[in-house]
Amino acid sequence: MTSHKKRILTGDRPTGPLHLGHYVGTLKNRVRLQDEYDCFFIIADLHTLTTAANYEKTKGLNDRARGLVLDYLSVGIDPSKSVIYQQSKVPEVTYLSTIFSNLVTVPRADRLPTLKDVMNDLHIDAPSVGLLNYPILQAADILMVKANLVPVGKDQQSHIEITREIARDFNKGFKEIFPIPDALIGEGGTLIGTDGQAKMSKSIGNCIYLSDDEETVNKKVKGMYTDPTRIKPTDPGHIEGNPVFIYHDAFNDDKDEVADLKDRYIKGQVGDVEVKTKLALALNKFLDPIRARRAKYEGNTDLLNQIIFEGSEKARTEASKTLEEVLTVMGIK
Repeated sequence: MTSHKKRILTGDRPTGPLHLGHYVGTLKNRVRLQDEYDCFFIIADLHTLTTAANYEKTKGLNDRARGLVLDYLSVGIDPSKSVIYQQSKVPEVTYLSTIFSNLVTVPRADRLPTLKDVMNDLHIDAPSVGLLNYPILQAADILMVKANLVPVGKDQQSHIEITREIARDFNKGFKEIFPIPDALIGEGGTLIGTDGQAKMSKSIGNCIYLSDDEETVNKKVKGMYTDPTRIKPTDPGHIEGNPVFIYHDAFNDDKDEVADLKDRYIKGQVGDVEVKTKLALALNKFLDPIRARRAKYEGNTDLLNQIIFEGSEKARTEASKTLEEVLTVMGIK
């Protein structure tokens, strides 16, 4: 990997298949970023333990990690350009996290807004130490490879702030060895769910997955929420906030067709069936090349394992160098 490029770290927790919301929010951006930066894509399996530390949840982690790699490959992330690695295969990160945890006070860790969100969403009354430590382990992920930039959604900016504080505090207390990473806020927003609720979410099940076949997509689009005020096709309809048109705008590359559908929908000259049929066609057209790439790798467990192994070895090389440097400047090497 060329060293003059700036370095990026981002990734996902292996909790299940990725969907169109992930594509709009991050994956599309990552495919572009891998040509401009040294990219490290983390399969953050240790982070899943913060809310799922039991065998029923952990036994499938390696399968889900391979599923994540398959999703990455299908959208065009290239392991010859980027490092795809599994967090648990880089044990140095936990050592670094232990050191960093001594630079953060409990009230500071407790003040993270995203921590409150997770606790509310999952009805957690008292967080585990691991959940409280989540942003510190994340800081170790980022600083371990000395990332300059971390692509995140707006809601994750507070996590990057704690990483920046840790880097500054370490540099000040020992020696300046860490870059202060910046958050890179993606242009892609969140994609509304097929049910019209907030955003696509695996837990709600209002998703169209990158791995869905044509028939599944057709079925999901057919059942999509549209304009509840519209009883008959001849009723004037609303396109603002209408999931079907939000998806048309995001995925239908025939802009004239979209404009025509919108015009007729507002005037009450087109039914939901036609609008949805054309959306299903557009989505399947968008997903076809993703499916074709996926088919090349699907079922090839050895290759997926090899990609994870080789990427994890590269990440571990970086982590070992960083840890050695940390211990040296601390005077405990």
